[in-house]
Amino acid sequence: MSNLNQSIEQIHQPMDRWWLRIATILLGFVHVGLFMWEPVLYDQAIGGFTPLLGILFLVSVCTSMVYGIGFKPRFWLWQLVFTPYLSLSVLLYLTVLYLM
Repeated sequence: MSNLNQSIEQIHQPMDRWWLRIATILLGFVHVGLFMWEPVLYDQAIGGFTPLLGILFLVSVCTSMVYGIGFKPRFWLWQLVFTPYLSLSVLLYLTVLYLM
């Protein structure tokens, strides 16, 4: 393993908790369910999808599933793409927007 891989794994070490995994995958399922059930209402509830928010939504939902089942990418690039920090942040942000 390269030093970069080890460094990124150490950064992700605090997120390696079972309850965070469950919370993240549940948030991902909830947002996918809300979006799939009535996309127009979901869009209105969060104030609309910008191109950046749409991409972040897609990546965050995918990452929540990858992280939630416990898969750990080996290559440093995929570790950065599927970082739980970004996924949890975006999903919490969308939750706050949806509830307000």
